[in-house]
Amino acid sequence: MANIERIGTTPRMSKIVKHNGTVYLCGQVGDGESIQEQAETMLARVVNLLEEAGSDKEHILSATIYLKDMKDFAAFNEIWDSWVIPGTQPARACVEAALARDLLLCEISVVAALKG
Repeated sequence: MANIERIGTTPRMSKIVKHNGTVYLCGQVGDGESIQEQAETMLARVVNLLEEAGSDKEHILSATIYLKDMKDFAAFNEIWDSWVIPGTQPARACVEAALARDLLLCEISVVAALKG
């Protein structure tokens, strides 16, 4: 394989895949009942995985956000806007989607550059 590193691999997926200076995270979800709680814990998980991979939120290249219901778009954006460091905003898409479990309100997929 062409210099691909997989971290946290299970029979179904890897939590982190690193290739050519780029980090790919598996989809992350959060805990809690509200969109705010789930968004905050989800983004904290992203930070932890990026650190484990040798990156950080300032190096996020793109983020795809999945919301169970677009009625949560404004509330999600409040959390997102306070989390993103000004001047480091990634390319972003946000779509409404059916998620894997009924209690999930949001999920995120992240691609980042390695630090250095």
